[in-house]
Amino acid sequence: MITDARVLQPEFIPREVQHRDAEVNYLSSVLDPITDGNRADPALLHGPSGVGKTCIAKFLVEQLREAVVSLNYQYVNCWEDHSRFKALYRLLDGVSQTVDIHRQSTPKDVLLERLRDAGDTPYVVILDEVDQLEDKSLLYDLYRIPHLTMILIANNEEGLFTSMDERLNSRLTDCERIHFGSYHEEELIAILRDRVRWGLTDDVIDTAGLELIAANAGGDARVAIGILRRAARKARGAPVDGITPEIIRKVTPEAKSEIKQKTVDRLTAHQKTLYDIITEHREIEPQKLYSLYCEKADDPKTKRMVRNYLSKLEHYNLIVAEGHTKARIYRLQG
Repeated sequence: MITDARVLQPEFIPREVQHRDAEVNYLSSVLDPITDGNRADPALLHGPSGVGKTCIAKFLVEQLREAVVSLNYQYVNCWEDHSRFKALYRLLDGVSQTVDIHRQSTPKDVLLERLRDAGDTPYVVILDEVDQLEDKSLLYDLYRIPHLTMILIANNEEGLFTSMDERLNSRLTDCERIHFGSYHEEELIAILRDRVRWGLTDDVIDTAGLELIAANAGGDARVAIGILRRAARKARGAPVDGITPEIIRKVTPEAKSEIKQKTVDRLTAHQKTLYDIITEHREIEPQKLYSLYCEKADDPKTKRMVRNYLSKLEHYNLIVAEGHTKARIYRLQG
């Protein structure tokens, strides 16, 4: 039933993309100077999760690497590599400059200097979940490297820029912004149909099944592909012929729960503290939440930073914020 499990994984990058022509063309035009050996302006891809931001960025960089003879590239998930040291280490790894770097003893300034001196070959870096960077000044330092092009990816454009200082804001305010909206159901169906064609046997699921998955995905391609993946695995071991509506309905909560748990597992320590408090209380108002957070957290952050953390939890559908200012209540999602 499953002929190629890779295409059912969220990190799979297809050779062709569906329903993102405008975004692909825009980002392609932004990156075009690289084909002549020049640096491109920074680009910010923003929008909710599961709408193709990372997929399109990687897709176009792969096309660039086929077109440009000499091009360095690195992808950095800033949720995992959120410290200045980890992010710089990952970037140096992209140009094979980490051999004698020691995580405990090498100064961060040495890493940045080494990155600056790593040659003048064009270097494209995708900084995914860039709002998770603890030290946003790193973006200013990267901006000043002449041969380095940044593709920034974030959920919330406003939240990203409010957390930057004035110096960095002045550099990145004019970066190319590309908004990604949620997929419509018919768009998700087309994406799913491609995954079925590339990774499953013929006639394993009909159009009605794809429509049911799309309807349950809430415009999120990650969720849709996750449901399809679980349904295919379930059907493979079931005494039925293909993926039935019953199987889809059964695995949908499981697929959503899996994605949610992976998101929770990736939270930073401060975000996890806030999430745990909200989980414990089910509903809580901001002042009480902040007071409890300050009691539990090592090195508590400012209220402004905590609001950014909470906004991140909202964007990943972990919590819901209801009401405004003093009447606001935070509670768990669903």
